[in-house]
Amino acid sequence: MYCVRKIQEDLFWVGGNDRRLNLFESVYPIPMGISYNAYLLLDEKTVLFDTVDHSVSTQLFENLDHLLAERPLDYVVVNHMEPDHAATLGAVLNRFPQATVVTSAKAEKMIHQFFDVDLAQRLRIVQEGDVLETGRHKFTFAMAPMVHWPEVMVTYDLTDGILFSADAFGTFGAIEGSIFADECKFDMDEARRYYTNIVGKYGTQVMSILRKAAKLDIKMICPLHGPVWRRDMGKFIDKYVHWATYTPEENGVLIAYASVYGGTENAASILAARLAEMGVTNVRMYDVSITHASYLVSEAFRYSHIVFASTTYNSGIFVNMENLLHDIAAHNLCNRTVAFLENGTWAATSAKKMRDLLSGLKGTTFLSDTVSLKSTVKQAQNDAITALARAIVDSMPKEQPIDHSEKVENNALFSLSYGLFVLTARDGNKDNGCIINTVTQVTDTPKRITIAVNKQNLTHDMILKTGLFNVSVLSTRAPMEVFRHFGFQSGRTVDKFQDVDLQRAENGVCYVPWFSNAYVSGKVIQTIDAGTHTIFLADVTQAVSLNREPSCTYAYYFENIKPKPQPQLEDAPKKGYVCKICGYVYEGDELPPDFICPLCKHGAEDFEKIGG
Repeated sequence: MYCVRKIQEDLFWVGGNDRRLNLFESVYPIPMGISYNAYLLLDEKTVLFDTVDHSVSTQLFENLDHLLAERPLDYVVVNHMEPDHAATLGAVLNRFPQATVVTSAKAEKMIHQFFDVDLAQRLRIVQEGDVLETGRHKFTFAMAPMVHWPEVMVTYDLTDGILFSADAFGTFGAIEGSIFADECKFDMDEARRYYTNIVGKYGTQVMSILRKAAKLDIKMICPLHGPVWRRDMGKFIDKYVHWATYTPEENGVLIAYASVYGGTENAASILAARLAEMGVTNVRMYDVSITHASYLVSEAFRYSHIVFASTTYNSGIFVNMENLLHDIAAHNLCNRTVAFLENGTWAATSAKKMRDLLSGLKGTTFLSDTVSLKSTVKQAQNDAITALARAIVDSMPKEQPIDHSEKVENNALFSLSYGLFVLTARDGNKDNGCIINTVTQVTDTPKRITIAVNKQNLTHDMILKTGLFNVSVLSTRAPMEVFRHFGFQSGRTVDKFQDVDLQRAENGVCYVPWFSNAYVSGKVIQTIDAGTHTIFLADVTQAVSLNREPSCTYAYYFENIKPKPQPQLEDAPKKGYVCKICGYVYEGDELPPDFICPLCKHGAEDFEKIGG
């Protein structure tokens, strides 16, 4: 029986899940299974984006038969030739002999390595920037070599802003009904383990495709493993930038130890305790003999500091530790601070050998405070462990001291809690809306609220004239596009409600039901001039709950919705000032003291100089 999920009106997930496979690629444990994603587009021409592993081939064909019905399959786009995504390609081409294969030149060679197929009359080789038209949709292609095979490409839907990202942005774990990342409990740890072990060696190549992606208006990401991303993509992209640049996600200490009779484990535990006593509580300990190396490689990408503690075994490194170190070296982990703890009843030699294995990793700082044991910890070694803990603490980044030279500190004001709202108004036949962050209930009997609105906003002028407004309370499901649409453009030049099926409250003013959990209508009874803003005091004339989704706070917006500044992704200007609120860049030697950000309307005090 078919099992499909609708991505949007003409795009469907047609893949499958394998929950019985124990080791992905015969190496990596997958306790939650794995998904093999393929996508079918039903445009004027039909398009299948990649195929699936043999294990779910029956499911793929049942899905295709259901959705295609009597329609032909016109195109098969092959983004990646690895068998977990292309094992059924030969069978698909046999079943749909009229289908044209769209792929890269390198992938075409691999097709013939895996299958005996004649593509002479049914092959379309695409290069960087080529366009495929299928009716309503236009697709372009970008080469992504070594992410993580040399033939990989990604496909971008120019019409709907969908990126078919091949193995990028994938994760371990089967899809459990919920196809979208925002409708399931997405496991970032498994996404990290997938990336670091499968793609982690190729950070430079990943950054290359991220730079290409930064120039696209991506509204959705469809990977070949794991759920589809349609919201909060900024936080996942931010993780990718950290991983691809080998930048630690967290300041903390990973302690990986190999112990035979407990002496080395005891030393590692003492070290963890000393670190905690010195204020370092972000410490993770793992026994390499019972923890699969894929989890440890993932944690090594996560933490800033790593301690390898190993007994000496056969005059060398304990075998499980040695395997882990080879694995970490093979993944080109860079920019970490590393320390060693060794043990040997008669000849402790493992520390030097561990260091030699990692000596080729770029940007690695090796602490000189190596701890050397003979069987068990004695007082001398206890002191050495304390010294190592101190050396680790001293090497960790320190928080910048708070500058108390200013009487009014902006950071203190940023600690105030805010929500995020779409404020709407109507003047005659003109509807408009803008983003605001200050809505407060001031009394319960009668029910009254205040809103603060920047005087530069058209919505401000409309409320001043009519005295009526609605506030739509945005929920955590609101995508960045909502903030761009209502906050980063002016209603004086753009009709923000053009071609929108308007919904109006009793006061005749429209509200924004999409991605909102409630709306409140107000009738102004007093205005207060607050300089750059006007404060409107209003009676609540209507208040309606739309759903139970949590409200989007200012803090949630910055942490999960707003794209993080990524200077590595784009060619940033050499000089200028960047807005700390929305990321707008002012190019110039000096920022005028009265400058107002054209996007978020914050003043010069919320800008910082680029590069210092």
